[in-house]
Amino acid sequence: MAFASFLGRVLFASIFILSAYQEFNAYGVDGGPAAKAIRPKFDAFIQKVDSQDGLQLPEIDTKFLVAGAIALKGIGGILFILGSSFGAVLLLLHQLITTPILYDFYNYDSEDKEYIQLFIKFTQNMALFGALLFFIGMKNSIPKRQPRKKVPKTKTY
Repeated sequence: MAFASFLGRVLFASIFILSAYQEFNAYGVDGGPAAKAIRPKFDAFIQKVDSQDGLQLPEIDTKFLVAGAIALKGIGGILFILGSSFGAVLLLLHQLITTPILYDFYNYDSEDKEYIQLFIKFTQNMALFGALLFFIGMKNSIPKRQPRKKVPKTKTY
């Protein structure tokens, strides 16, 4: 059972680790293709938040967003493989931040082809989010092993 659990964690975390490795190799000086792809989506997200909530978000360079995503995915994935709840929390944080920005189906009409593709990817990432929550919940529900109390031996005189 322990091997199956480990194998499941490796397969699950491989999504994040391989993605982080690929983005790290293509990072470059300007953040690579990931930074170029995320810039318009991040700008649209900022405009949406600004128009609906009135929050003024600070200007953030997208290469720092990509670097943060690489770090969260890489470190979180490795810690998750080792069975750490903290690794799962890092991956949760990554999913929480990037999913609504990258898969902005809410900016499209429901009849558009992009809407359907983005919504499917959004729901897939929400499933990953749910799996991470499940892992954390199961990890915290398993009682910690408590040391047995030694029964003092009766002394005979």
